[in-house]
Amino acid sequence: MAKKDYYDVLGVNRDASDDDIKKAYRKLAMKHHPDRNPNDKTAEEKFKEAKEAYEVLTDGNKRAAYDRYGHAGVDPSAAGGFGGAGAAGGAGFEGFADAFGGIFDEIFGGGRGGGGGGGRSNVYRGADLRYNLEISLEEAARGAEKTIRIPVMEECEVCHGSGAKAGTQPKTCPTCGGAGQVRIQQGFFSIQQTCPKCHGSGRFIADPCNNCHGSGRTKKQKTLEVKIPVGIDDGMRLRHAGYGEPGVNGGPSGDLYVEIHVKAHTVFQRDHDDLHCEMPIGFAVAALGGEIDIPTLDGAASLKIPAETQSGKIFRLRGKGIRNVRSGHPGDLLCHVIVETPINLTERQRELLREFNEIAVREAAKQTPRAKSWMDKVRQFFSE
Repeated sequence: MAKKDYYDVLGVNRDASDDDIKKAYRKLAMKHHPDRNPNDKTAEEKFKEAKEAYEVLTDGNKRAAYDRYGHAGVDPSAAGGFGGAGAAGGAGFEGFADAFGGIFDEIFGGGRGGGGGGGRSNVYRGADLRYNLEISLEEAARGAEKTIRIPVMEECEVCHGSGAKAGTQPKTCPTCGGAGQVRIQQGFFSIQQTCPKCHGSGRFIADPCNNCHGSGRTKKQKTLEVKIPVGIDDGMRLRHAGYGEPGVNGGPSGDLYVEIHVKAHTVFQRDHDDLHCEMPIGFAVAALGGEIDIPTLDGAASLKIPAETQSGKIFRLRGKGIRNVRSGHPGDLLCHVIVETPINLTERQRELLREFNEIAVREAAKQTPRAKSWMDKVRQFFSE
């Protein structure tokens, strides 16, 4: 298969400058690099084509030979081809490695610092912290203020953050020359990574501080006032900017996230902004009706029970739930009525209930329609 024109491969004109060629190559290399396109043979071939075109067109002698003779002028198997042009010098390996190293910087991050200095130490944002705070349902509904103590890393009072023993100072890292990063050359690959000796700080501490052991920071407890907003729900988080771990080499501090956990309540169960509760009532109240007091977060409320109320009936008290943390609109209280069967009956109660049952059986069709309907279905089932 005939090779493509190198200028067409890079998408540049034949009079393109070295900078234009370099920019075009960097763009293609980033797009088709094998690390970004695993198991993609087409991308791999395009990456190799772009690399080959770049190597030729950024070498003055090779480019002149290519412009005059085409691919034959830079073919190492042809007379006066690649070998002769390469021996004359030019961009060659070093130019390619330099451009490729820059591409790795863009893909994986990092500056252009090297082992010889001139770079800057890595600056990192501090880590975020999480604090689990348990509150009651009442505190979630009404809001509250809590005082918490959090562990933080602060500047060492002995070495004042230098990490070095009293009377000494950190020295420039001999491995990276203070850059915090080193460049590793492997073939035509040039990869920049964090210095393994100083871990990106650019400094080397020969005599570490006895108090902080060279870290420049010590663990302390900090007191913080946390305001719990009205209506907050279980699992929500409150962010306190800058209260996390301090940054490295002057980087910003992380944030503190206070995660709310609402304790289970003895009476109410929460469902978003609504509250649910079960209310047991006596057999007579359910049959005859009446008025009962039910609990709410704001005190007792009166609930009218109509006659002939069935067990499981739900009564809704609007606005007696929890205010939404964002809108402020209150939810409702849903009261689930449970008809309770009496226990420890007296003989007189038993007598009255037997008399009541005799009457109820005679009037079953009118007084217990659900039971009659169920029995009719049972009889039909067994008759089939």
